[in-house]
Amino acid sequence: MKILVLNSGSSSLKYQLIDMTNEEVIAKGNFERIGQDNSFLTHKVGEEKHLIETPVKNHEEAIKLVLEQFTHPEYGVIKVLGEIDAVGHRLVHGGEKFSSSVVINDEVIEKVKECSSLAPLHNPAGILGIEACKRLMPGTPMVGVFDTAFHQTMPKEHYIYPIPYEYYEKYGIRKYGFHGTSHRFVSERAAELMGGQREDLKIVTCHLGQGASIAAIKGGKCLDTSMGLTPLAGIPMGTRCGDIDPAIVKYLMETENLSIQEVDTILNKKSGALGISGISPDFRDIETAKAEGNERAKLALDNYNYLVAQHIGKYAVTLQGLDAIVFTAGVGENPGTVRQGVCDQLAFMGVKIDEEKNFKRGCEGELSTPDSKVKVFVIPTNEELVIARDTMNLVK
Repeated sequence: MKILVLNSGSSSLKYQLIDMTNEEVIAKGNFERIGQDNSFLTHKVGEEKHLIETPVKNHEEAIKLVLEQFTHPEYGVIKVLGEIDAVGHRLVHGGEKFSSSVVINDEVIEKVKECSSLAPLHNPAGILGIEACKRLMPGTPMVGVFDTAFHQTMPKEHYIYPIPYEYYEKYGIRKYGFHGTSHRFVSERAAELMGGQREDLKIVTCHLGQGASIAAIKGGKCLDTSMGLTPLAGIPMGTRCGDIDPAIVKYLMETENLSIQEVDTILNKKSGALGISGISPDFRDIETAKAEGNERAKLALDNYNYLVAQHIGKYAVTLQGLDAIVFTAGVGENPGTVRQGVCDQLAFMGVKIDEEKNFKRGCEGELSTPDSKVKVFVIPTNEELVIARDTMNLVK
């Protein structure tokens, strides 16, 4: 069975074509700047990279061009589009309507549209991808896999906000959490590596990238997560502030004479590691600046490490214990200094990591020492594989 995994952004389209007989990616790529005159597609087959620069007006034209690459006479990987058995769509927000992946039909599409107010940038883009596939690949089954679904096991007292309850009832304002497919994948893989029964394990997973979130997982189910109603909440990120005093919004609007849109831009695009360091949202640039003696770069990293460690400690309370910590995503998988900085602050909990193992880049494995009371892992995430597996299981 061959599964096409699509991740539709507002002006982008990421995709992978996966052969599920061996879970091998046979082609993948990224279409950028959809709707602009300078749109382009980067298509990869193995180590080969093909750049197609052509303007496309919308997602349907973009997906049509992607499908043509799969059957290309020179570097095609299938003979006919009929070899694609199903399409799995990454959908960001399922609200309280979806607690698991679902086969897409008209009713599902309408429910995803109803959740668009909670993810106005992401859900409409996902719907565009679904509608385009319906027209271009009629009869091909499709599955929706939601970023929020994995977190729907949180108890109500963990996801409710201490604001007037009517706003939850009227608008669904509560904690939802994101990166669910990533947290699910790495927690399941950690259980495999530990050789234990998943239902007995207490794991904190740290998805640390430009967007970052942390989840408390017990028995394979999420009990709490750091992101909230939106992906702005939780720990600081590349450009996002994470949790702050909400009165800061009012204060900035009054003292700087800013609109709510301008403050929203500051908190989403000018804060986090970029805001403190004044250098870059890229942790590699900040690490370099710190090594050169830049105090604000050091402050940004110290703040980040402290708040990640603080969340892990908080989730040890949620889980009433802790068996393992998992680091994943770009920052979590690569800079050993971040993992070291976080784990050093958890030494009082008996967390110890092997320095030599910690500074190997991009490898899956255990970092903790034999006498560490908590196991520590680096596990590269694979959200596309989760989507493909769910799609295969549902359409079979």
